[in-house]
Amino acid sequence: MLKKILPVLLLGIAAGAVFQLKNHKQTAGSADPATENPALPKLLDLGAGKCVPCKAMAPILDEMKLTFAGRLQVEFIDIWENKDAGERYAVRMIPTQIFYDADGNELFRHEGFFSRDEMLNQWEQLGYTFAEAE
Repeated sequence: MLKKILPVLLLGIAAGAVFQLKNHKQTAGSADPATENPALPKLLDLGAGKCVPCKAMAPILDEMKLTFAGRLQVEFIDIWENKDAGERYAVRMIPTQIFYDADGNELFRHEGFFSRDEMLNQWEQLGYTFAEAE
């Protein structure tokens, strides 16, 4: 009797482990970007890969992500691919940039194209200075 029950029991344990692993991956990947890294201020850009002003901002955001790594978290979310994000962040037009403090609190929101200098000036107005790497 034990020989018949043991394989079924092991199969049930294995299935439960697979379920837990899948569930953990889904919840780990669905963290709110605003609070994902609470140790750093964050610039969140919500746009779309096929939007002209969004495309113009992409290299600026990529450069800022590299230049200010470890001091500023920069993230882009394509709301045409992730429609829930548009609702979650109350996006009215794209691109939209949201500035967060290190605790994940929204400090400022801008709609439309925003140049690198304008973004850095906004950060300064909010009390943050990101010096260029030497």
